[in-house]
Formats: sequence, C-alpha cells, structure tokens
Amino acid sequence: MDPILSNIKIKVNEKIFVKDPESSALGKKIIEESIILIDEIGFEDFTFKKLGERIGSNESSIYRYFESKHKLLVYLCSWYWGWMEYRLVLSTSNISDSAEKLKRAITIVTEKIEDDSMTLHINEGILNRIIIVQFTKTFLTKEVDEENKEGFFLVYKRVINRIIDIIQEVNPEYAFAKSLASSIVEGSLHQHFLKDHLKTITNCNESNSSTDFYLDLVQKTLRR
Repeated sequence: MDPILSNIKIKVNEKIFVKDPESSALGKKIIEESIILIDEIGFEDFTFKKLGERIGSNESSIYRYFESKHKLLVYLCSWYWGWMEYRLVLSTSNISDSAEKLKRAITIVTEKIEDDSMTLHINEGILNRIIIVQFTKTFLTKEVDEENKEGFFLVYKRVINRIIDIIQEVNPEYAFAKSLASSIVEGSLHQHFLKDHLKTITNCNESNSSTDFYLDLVQKTLRR
C-alpha cells in the first residue's frame, strides 16, 4: 500500500467501546495483543485477566476501553470490515467496466489476507483468522437486533451493499443480488474454514482458492 494512504483511520462505531483504543498507546496495545491472544487460545478461553497479564496491565484498565470481551470482539470485527471496505473502494473506484469491477471486489473479500504493514499495531493476517472462526459469534446472540439498531454491524453491511450495487450493474435483471453478495462475503469465510479444518467437504485447497470458486460461481450465475 502507498505510504501516502497510511494516515487513513478506520472508523469504528463509538457505541462499541468505552474509550477509543486508537487514542492511546495502551489502547493500541490492548488491540494488538488481544488479536494475538484470541488467535492463540480461542475466544472462549480469552479473558481480560489473561490479556492484562500479557500486556502487564491491570484487568481494570482494559475495562476502561471495553465493557466486555464481546464488545472487544465486535470492535475487532468492525475494524476488520472497515479496513476491508477501504480496500474495496480503493480497488474498484476508478474501474468503469462493471464485470472487471465485480471481479476485483470478489477478489478483495475472498482472497487470503496478508498483514498490512501500514497498520503497525494490527496484524490483518492474524485478525483474518479470528474473523473466519469468530465473526458469526458477534451476531448469533440474543442481543443481535438491539445491537443492529445501534449500528454495530453497519460497516459489515456496507461492504455487502457495495457488492450488491456492482452485481446490479453487471446484471440489473438478476433478482437475488442481496443474497448472492452476502453469500460471497460470509461463504468465503466458511470455505477458508473448511479448507483449514474440514478438508474433505470443500474443493478449496492450495490449488483452487476460495476466490477461484466465487469468481466461477458468480460468472455463471450472472451470465445472460
């Protein structure tokens, strides 16, 4: 990524956190190390006490930023989808050909994620592994409707809506653009999970990527 773009700040809904973790060195450390720790031990075993021990800070100091580990996970996912939206816009904004624009959009949201060196305290490669395994836990809860009204999932929906718009550009007559777009975004996470853990029920592997699958599926689906 061009260094001139490195100052762009990914905006996260202020209702998700108590204090913006981007506003202090400790907050950034909480984000950086929580990503690593959740990846290492899983979200179920992750606690603020364990995170505090890891960063050499009191558990209470973490609660000054997030009221619960659920809110921390929602923050990480929101940040990820904000970063994904930024990449999506950057990759498609100057493309006039709708088919090429859709191809680029699908590639962005389905490809294997590598660390972005422009975000020093966040390793997107590790965060992507968390998203693959943990993202659905942010909304498969009793509080999903209330949190949706609060805008917790707005950036995730914006990513999908951008793809919906491009699908409709490619084929305005296709009746299921919303379902197709949401299936691409979330389905690709599932295919990455299957490739790593349940290999016998997916064709995605080192030779055939999730991106290959969705490019093929969408091309054939939208063919007129």
